[in-house]
Amino acid sequence: MSNLDTLKEGYQNFAEGNIEAVLSMWDEKIVWHACTGLPYIKGDGVFIGPQDVLANVLANIPEHFDDFSIEISDFIDGGDKIVMEGFYTGVYKSTRKRFKANATHTWTFKNGKPAVFFQAVDTALIINP
Repeated sequence: MSNLDTLKEGYQNFAEGNIEAVLSMWDEKIVWHACTGLPYIKGDGVFIGPQDVLANVLANIPEHFDDFSIEISDFIDGGDKIVMEGFYTGVYKSTRKRFKANATHTWTFKNGKPAVFFQAVDTALIINP
């Protein structure tokens, strides 16, 4: 399976709520760079390993958002580095307002597994749409 196919499968699993399948696809020492403008991201937004990402990022999504989804517009396939272009959509629970915010994810693969994730999201549109 190509790195792009692996990534597409991961996004599909996320969309279906199969978080365990997502976590099992990643390198055991994945380095996750989250946007610090999101309401639940603490410190510098860097998390190491699937369980750290689950506890500090993914598990917080349902607490802060309803109907959260990632709309993928395109992938830019650079082999071991792949960029996802798209949007985050949903409702921010604190304001009850619907949002659609630009989002890009840059993934770096090592030995066929995502090993580094870098998030760039227009968090201002999420917090104050």
